[in-house]
Amino acid sequence: MDIHEYQAKEILSKFGVAVPVGALAYSPEQAAYRAREMGGDRWIVKAQVHAGGRGKAGGVKICSNDHEIQAATNGMFGRKLVTHQTGPEGKGIYRVYVEQVSAFSREIYLGLVLDRTSQRVMIVASSEGGMEIEEISANRPESIVRSTVEPAVGLQEFQAREIAYKLGIPNALIQQMVRTLQGCYRAFRDLDATMVEINPLVITNDNRILALDAKMTFDTNALFRHPQIAELRDKSQEDPRESRAADRGLSYIGLTGNIGCIVNGAGLAMATMDTIKLAGGEPANFLDIGGGATPERVAKAFRLVTSDENVQAILVNIFAGINRCDWVAEGVVQALQANPVAVPVVVRLAGTNVEEGLKILAKSGLPIIRASSLMEAAGRAVEAWKNDVAQKTGLKAKL
Repeated sequence: MDIHEYQAKEILSKFGVAVPVGALAYSPEQAAYRAREMGGDRWIVKAQVHAGGRGKAGGVKICSNDHEIQAATNGMFGRKLVTHQTGPEGKGIYRVYVEQVSAFSREIYLGLVLDRTSQRVMIVASSEGGMEIEEISANRPESIVRSTVEPAVGLQEFQAREIAYKLGIPNALIQQMVRTLQGCYRAFRDLDATMVEINPLVITNDNRILALDAKMTFDTNALFRHPQIAELRDKSQEDPRESRAADRGLSYIGLTGNIGCIVNGAGLAMATMDTIKLAGGEPANFLDIGGGATPERVAKAFRLVTSDENVQAILVNIFAGINRCDWVAEGVVQALQANPVAVPVVVRLAGTNVEEGLKILAKSGLPIIRASSLMEAAGRAVEAWKNDVAQKTGLKAKL
């Protein structure tokens, strides 16, 4: 789960990370009032969306008076901010964050991520802040500092000092950098985060280390331990399909293809999408219905997939271990009887109670296309989609 910059800064400040003075606003007038309230002579207005690259897309403006603040926010509120991370659909701007401008002499990149290879928290830092880590890695790889944290002891002070020295932090600011690093690590560890990123982390002209920007992402499976974090979720920044799926306990990612996928298991779902592409089609989604694929859960998955207007065929691929094929078959039949779909449906079942599942599909009398292997199922799904589109196109031409 992602959160907004202002939320991440509020969290990190509680762990000892210094952040600029700032305030949230929901209208141009409120933004101007917030600036007057905090004082100063220059302010930066930032669109609050779940995406990087806001500055290049016009989502960050520096202002010197009320008129400029209102003009800047008027141009932000209600529009879609399109960056390289949002895709062409963009993210809606419904709130802005106003901060005092901080004069600084140097920018640093700082990120904490979960390194799945070492199964440790990895600190990634660079003396070349202010740009995306991908750009830093491509253009200045020698500037990147990496350090793995031993979970039994956490981030030790000597390790944080070593990182600070490698980044060329002045001696007078080493202790501030140590506090910043340890604060970020404690926030990451204590709140079950999967990423903490500060870009840029700056050295100000008055010798302070400040987080000018901040991003945090959290492990969705651990949110039950942190209700205060779960409350920070902003559904307006999520794909509506993914939001509906999450609310129903399904793992769903929307894609741009036209063959909907209903699969149990993340690995099998990935293999299914690859096979669809190999057969000449494009998957419309990643959908893992999980281990407990009851008839009700399968029916929910069908409703979710068919809510995508781009879906022109559906492939159900179930390998039953903990699951049972007869349960899945019952769910498919229930879903199609309650809400008939106007697109072809291909079902491939394997594993526990497969014979009973196939009998249920056959007795239903529904136009379900059955397949015995994944390759066959993907091929039939692509073929059925093409035939269905050709038939519908032909009918339109006759009309």
